[in-house]
Amino acid sequence: MSARVTLPEPLAVDSFWRNRRHEAVVSTLSTFEGRNIFDIRIHAMKDGKLVPTAKGVAVVVLRLPQLARAINKALKQAQELGLIPDDGAGE
Repeated sequence: MSARVTLPEPLAVDSFWRNRRHEAVVSTLSTFEGRNIFDIRIHAMKDGKLVPTAKGVAVVVLRLPQLARAINKALKQAQELGLIPDDGAGE
């Protein structure tokens, strides 16, 4: 049996600006209390640096396929409703 892989420090996956107030949506992979998690969280500017806020969600990495399925479903429905263009380009 192989040992469980843990991450020594958080690994940035992706980020994008949420608004013009310099808030960003940041996604990371990390190990917390022995569990590997995917975290997507709002970061706010404080003293010239982005810092994480309490606004976000963390799920164990084993749930990533379900999360991806839910996001893809939401994307498809939003496109069908005309909320965003079919090419996925946001505002």
